[in-house]
Amino acid sequence: MVFKRRKKLTPLIWLARSLWPKGGWHRAALYLQHRLHRLPDTPQTISRGVFAGVFSVFTPLFGLHFLVAYILAKLMRGNVVAALLATFVGNPLTYVPIGVVSLKMGHFILGTEFDHVNERSFMGKFIDAADDFWLNFLTVLSDVDANWDALIRFFYEVFLPYLVGGIVPGVVAGLVGYYVTLPMITAYQARRRKKLKVKLEKLRKKAHAG
Repeated sequence: MVFKRRKKLTPLIWLARSLWPKGGWHRAALYLQHRLHRLPDTPQTISRGVFAGVFSVFTPLFGLHFLVAYILAKLMRGNVVAALLATFVGNPLTYVPIGVVSLKMGHFILGTEFDHVNERSFMGKFIDAADDFWLNFLTVLSDVDANWDALIRFFYEVFLPYLVGGIVPGVVAGLVGYYVTLPMITAYQARRRKKLKVKLEKLRKKAHAG
C-alpha cells in the first residue's frame, strides 16, 4: 500500500509521539497555523470552527471530541475542518490541567466535593466504572444480577461535574481561540489577495505589451 508506514510504531514510540510529536509541539503548532491559513473560507467562519474545536476539548467525552467539534461547528455555521484541527489543543500535556480545572469548577457550581482522601482517586473511579460496565455486560450471559454502583458514582462524582464545569473554561478558551485566529486569518487572506492582484496586474501588462 502507498500510504502504509515503512516501520510500524511500537506502543512506547506511539506514547512518546503523543506526549512529544515529531519535530516538537512548536512545529506542530506552526503546521496547524499553516493549515488554518489555507482553508478556503471566510475568517469568521474559520474562527467559529476554531471555537467549536477548542470548546469540545473541555468536555469529558474522550474519544468523541472530533464528533462534538463537528456537531458544534455545524450548529455554529463554522468551518468543520478548522474545528477538527482545533481539537489539537487537547493532548496528553493539556488534558490533566483541563480535567483538574473542569472538575473543580463543576463541583463548585453543583455545590459538591470530590473526596481525595476517603474515596477512590479520579483514575480509580474511572477504572471502577469501566469494570462495572464490563462485568454488567457479562451478566447478560449469566444469572448474576447487575450492579451499577461504581458507574453511578463515577457519573455523579466525575462525569457530571466535568461536563458542567468544562462549560465556563471551554467558552473562555474557545473565545480566546476565536479572537486570536480571526485577525490572523483576516490579515493572511488580505495579503494573499494583494499578492494575487499584483500578479494578475503583471500578467495583464505583459499581455498588453505582447
